[in-house]
Amino acid sequence: MVVKRNRWTYLALVVITMLLGLGSRQFSGYLPKVINFYLGDALWALMIFFLFACIFRNKETFGVAAIAILFAYGIEISQLYHAPWIDALRQTTLGGLVLGYGFLWRDLAAYTIGVGIGALVDQKINLK
Repeated sequence: MVVKRNRWTYLALVVITMLLGLGSRQFSGYLPKVINFYLGDALWALMIFFLFACIFRNKETFGVAAIAILFAYGIEISQLYHAPWIDALRQTTLGGLVLGYGFLWRDLAAYTIGVGIGALVDQKINLK
């Protein structure tokens, strides 16, 4: 199936997901602990999916999901690497949000959930 995504729709989804992710940190005290474990990382991966869907707007959903999950897993695996320059980058607000701080296996599950939700939303938006 040929997909032609509307860039503005997906940019809006990126911004909305970003705001939800930042908001999830503010309201973490009101959420159950099990949700707090996964929510921020799942929303981060969802935002990455929407960003790649915007960039690769003609690629099928599965292809976008594969790129997004590989990117997210790559960022997580990169957290096993510690050198002064990258750890200094991680200590900045933006660096911490993008690169994370330390490797956690559960983050891989959260990324899979986030990308999966993105793929489902993408399928719903692009059903003809």
